[in-house]
Amino acid sequence: MTVLIITHSEDNECIARVAAAIERLGGRAFRFDTDAFPQGARLALAAGPGAGRSTLRAGGGELDLGDVTAVWYRRVAFGRGLPASMDPQLRSASVQEAKQTVEGLLSALRVPQVDPLPAVRFASNKQVQLDIAREVGLDTPRTLTTNDEDAARAFAAACPGGVVAKMLSSFAVYRDGEEHVVFTNALRDEDLADMRGLSLCPMTFQERIPKARELRVTVVGERVFAASIDPEAAPGAEVDWRRQGIELIDAWRKDALPPDVEIAVLRLMDQLGLNYGALDILRTPDGRHVFLEVNPVGEFFWLERSPGLPISEALAEVLLGKAPRRGSWSAFLHAPVTQPR
Repeated sequence: MTVLIITHSEDNECIARVAAAIERLGGRAFRFDTDAFPQGARLALAAGPGAGRSTLRAGGGELDLGDVTAVWYRRVAFGRGLPASMDPQLRSASVQEAKQTVEGLLSALRVPQVDPLPAVRFASNKQVQLDIAREVGLDTPRTLTTNDEDAARAFAAACPGGVVAKMLSSFAVYRDGEEHVVFTNALRDEDLADMRGLSLCPMTFQERIPKARELRVTVVGERVFAASIDPEAAPGAEVDWRRQGIELIDAWRKDALPPDVEIAVLRLMDQLGLNYGALDILRTPDGRHVFLEVNPVGEFFWLERSPGLPISEALAEVLLGKAPRRGSWSAFLHAPVTQPR
């Protein structure tokens, strides 16, 4: 059994952890760093009689793609290794061709994937997540995504407990070579007074939910792992714990969801077509569990350090078919991954 891992060279320790777990369970893990393609890695996709074998040479090894029994889709970084001196138009074309080639590879591999690219793209839509979460019985915050100042102010007025602002996409701003991640922020009166920036970029607003614990819930197949932290554990983490993520890395503790909430979470995963997801959930002082979002390729490595959740092992078992897989992955494998021209 051979698992093809789709990632990039700057991915974190979770790759080595899952690869080691695959090897312990008797499988082979083959890592494909997409930032090494096309300049470093060599990919040959053959089709038709006499065209030869489909192979991948990467990281000093070679893989016959006919031997792949499962795919773990983590991260991509196409073209990162291309020369900086390359003509911008040619560079763009090269990156696009590399992207199309690898996506073609994923479509051609009719094997279980965690998770299929169409499922990852569908599930990454946060408006879709919230709609389905409500349908399966999860508690969700009131939410508005808009570029309309008046609509934003009216929404804020309807939320007496306050409002937070967040982005639908994760990104950072770079100034003088320093990374500034855009976190979730609580809106102040002065923010509501001047919202001209909405005309340049829409934003998502949510009612501010009082919280006793912040939960990170990681679903792998049919297994649900929960960990939580005290939102008051570090100054500056009250609204978004990621602001103090390094300081809080050892503050996570094992937790558990109530049975009805866990069932609803698994129903959400079924509806999204996912075998893996990292969910953010708030526990309120009165015991409610409020779903915020799910990241189909979310991080988990620090939860294996503290509080020691065996997520890598669970992923390896699902990828090798040693644990049940959720959902109908085969339906997504036959879905198009690119838009028609």
